[in-house]
Amino acid sequence: MAERRKPSYRLTFADAVEVWRRYWAGEYQNRIAAFFDVNQGRVNEVIKGYRHPGSESAARSA
Repeated sequence: MAERRKPSYRLTFADAVEVWRRYWAGEYQNRIAAFFDVNQGRVNEVIKGYRHPGSESAARSA
């Protein structure tokens, strides 16, 4: 029987705010993803606004 894998980490809203801060600081998406141990696609979804809408404005106001 195949071994069950542990689900990957899910970005929280607070994580998404941090993604924006790192992105604006010039950090590459793949390095941001590695920091959070997620797929680069999840970081890209935050930046495109598909995941955690409102995180960009929260990052700007913080």
